[in-house]
Amino acid sequence: MKRIYLIALMGLGSFSTLSAQTTTETAPEKTTELNEVAIIKTKKAVEQKADRTIFDFAGQASLNTGSVLEGIKKLPGLIASDIAGMMYQGKQLDVFMDGRPLNISTTELNAFLEGMPANAIEKIEIITQPGAEFPATSGGAILNIITNKNAKNYLSATYTNSTSFTNYDDLRWRMNNSLLLSAKNKYFGWQLNLGQNYRESAVWTSLEKEENGTTTLLSRTNADRIGRNNFVKSALTFDIGKDRLLLNYDITHNNNDSYTLGNGPGFSTNDASVSTGLRQDAVVTYQKKFDNAAKKLEFKFNYNNNSNDFELSPINSSALTLENGSNQSLYNFKFDYSQPVPLSDEGKLSFGSLYEELLFDAESKGITNLDYKRRTAASYVELQTTFDKFSFIVGGRAEDYNISGKTDTAELTAFKQFRFFPNASAQYNFSKSVNFNLNYNKKITLPSTSALNPNNTNYQNPNIDYSGNPNLQPTIFDNYEVKLSAFDYAFISYNISSAKNQVINRVTLNNDLVINSNENIPEIKIHNFNIGMPIPYMLFTKGLEETLKMNVNPDTMNFMYVYAGYQYHQIPQVDTNGFWIFNLMSQLVLPQKIKFVANYSYSIPKGNYFYFIAVKPFRNALDLNLSKKFLKDQLTLSIFADDVLNTSETAFNSYETPLLISNKMDTRKFGFSLNYKIPTKNKLAKENPNLLNTDKKEDAGILTQ
Repeated sequence: MKRIYLIALMGLGSFSTLSAQTTTETAPEKTTELNEVAIIKTKKAVEQKADRTIFDFAGQASLNTGSVLEGIKKLPGLIASDIAGMMYQGKQLDVFMDGRPLNISTTELNAFLEGMPANAIEKIEIITQPGAEFPATSGGAILNIITNKNAKNYLSATYTNSTSFTNYDDLRWRMNNSLLLSAKNKYFGWQLNLGQNYRESAVWTSLEKEENGTTTLLSRTNADRIGRNNFVKSALTFDIGKDRLLLNYDITHNNNDSYTLGNGPGFSTNDASVSTGLRQDAVVTYQKKFDNAAKKLEFKFNYNNNSNDFELSPINSSALTLENGSNQSLYNFKFDYSQPVPLSDEGKLSFGSLYEELLFDAESKGITNLDYKRRTAASYVELQTTFDKFSFIVGGRAEDYNISGKTDTAELTAFKQFRFFPNASAQYNFSKSVNFNLNYNKKITLPSTSALNPNNTNYQNPNIDYSGNPNLQPTIFDNYEVKLSAFDYAFISYNISSAKNQVINRVTLNNDLVINSNENIPEIKIHNFNIGMPIPYMLFTKGLEETLKMNVNPDTMNFMYVYAGYQYHQIPQVDTNGFWIFNLMSQLVLPQKIKFVANYSYSIPKGNYFYFIAVKPFRNALDLNLSKKFLKDQLTLSIFADDVLNTSETAFNSYETPLLISNKMDTRKFGFSLNYKIPTKNKLAKENPNLLNTDKKEDAGILTQ
């Protein structure tokens, strides 16, 4: 009997081993018949590619026990804040789901991600160097949330649950469930993922004015919130000869309530708000197949609709303080073609076109006060090639914009421009696992409709006002990066993002009225230095030489991952300070194969984040997780405690104002989660390679395109 085990490993490097076990000694020239072959593949927790970093969510219990927002906040180098938005290693993030833009941002985006359970996510891709085939509107980087998994030639069923509670001042419960079903027969493949998320939470906010040594309270609020989110994601794929037709339809519904007590000079409020939203997304994809598998042609049509309503009123009153709604529709058609070129073994030429229209309208108490239209037409070409140890990518994308609209009082400033966006990347491979990168790209970010919306979709009282800005202009980015990577985990990098007309959130003070809005600033440069290094604990017991010889399964490896990042926001005529972010993640494999993961994040205060100055660390949390597999690895059980020290609290000064903004949430929570792969027949059936999506740029899973 002979077995061959092919094990994909992580840890200090990305490598594989092939070991043969025989009952007798094998002579050098002897030929032995293989009676049985078993292939075991272990996913990498983190995978570095030339243009992206991939985080495995499905296999990491420390990431998938709460909401998607809670999970991504634990990723090293990522900052997510209601006040300051979302960035990764100094780059503004455009958020995609299954390869398609969400077209929402800031508060609305965080609310959407908070309502989605992390155990419905397969992996997260952060595309740090989006090439020409990605929309130029991707800005600095793309966060792509991938929800779908592989379909096999048999029914596959997985149930996941996470239940937790917080106990800061009262007991509040959170629960999410999801069920994933998929299968493939000789006619078609299908997938159905449905689930819900229920969460109770609280937030305490204070706004204070500090002048001449005197502190004056402007507003203090205590909000109890209940969020409900339900979703269904469905997919069908048909083989038409050699070609493929894919159909996708997703629907998400949320219904959120909030009860807020507020007080300040001369007022006391007791308000209730209701926020509802419905998001629908439909995609039709046709993939033309060729005899040469490296040659690809794809056509895709996408329709997306997103409607939201928000109401705020005093409790026990029928009078509405706010009654605001919005509706957004997006139509997108594109084609992509690629084929190998004879310049090298791995050379590829890609080109394609896109046409997109976005329609957005917003209303307040039945009166439409924003009618916004955006049309984008684009084409791109990109060449990839390899010479010896060098790899090159050179491309360009041309986009034509026609943006117009009107409020209830005036026409918007039109934006009608044609722009060209080049990109270039060079990589030198010292070895298979060690490489050096130089990257440049020019990008643009169009203001999100949530930032344009002139209506308030947040709580307000006599001293607090929220509003969007319909006259925001697009932001132009020039992104530069140099990076040295060793294996999949060790790296050191420096990047600079230079932006014109950067859109930022701004908090100002006008006669004790705190105004939250968005505006363009003429110029900003964001400098970012990052370093990450895994430290196996065996290094201290066996030494470096022996450690490098070890091929260790990550599930049995004890190690610490150390990340540090320094970020500096350079704004003309503004005296700014940089800040450090640290992340320590330690994994210990205890007896009975119990895995213990501790994750600690901390940021140094006093630094500038755009126009905000951190008075307290905006990151300061210790998360703990214990997990174990049962029933032949079909059941994974996790017990977790997030923010166990209850130290997560934010406090910011707003530039050129005497404001101090403090925010505390009930982030300390305790709970458990389980992932159960429901037994089905034919469990040894192989995946059908005809379903696999091998496109390295938009690998959004095999059933969703």
